[in-house]
Amino acid sequence: MLTLLCHRTAPDARDVLTHFYRVEVSYNLFGEYTVTREWGRVGSRGCHMSVWFANLRDAVLAADSAARRAATRGYDLTERAFATSA
Repeated sequence: MLTLLCHRTAPDARDVLTHFYRVEVSYNLFGEYTVTREWGRVGSRGCHMSVWFANLRDAVLAADSAARRAATRGYDLTERAFATSA
C-alpha cells in the first residue's frame, strides 16, 4: 500500500497546516487496485473519492497525477512520520 499525504498552509498563518490531501493506492479483495483520494480542512472529515484499476501501473500513474496536481495547488508532501501519527 502506497500513501502520500500532503498539507497546505494558509498564506496569512505561517506554519499552520490548514488543508490536507491524501492519495492511497491499495489492493482490494476483487483483484483490482484502488486509488483513494481524500481532501479537506485539517480536523474535518473532508471528502473522498475512489477509483478502481485493473492493473498496478495504471493505479500508480493515476496516484502520481493526483499528487502532481495537488503540488501545483500549493500542497507540500508531508513526511511519512507525520502521516503515520495522524
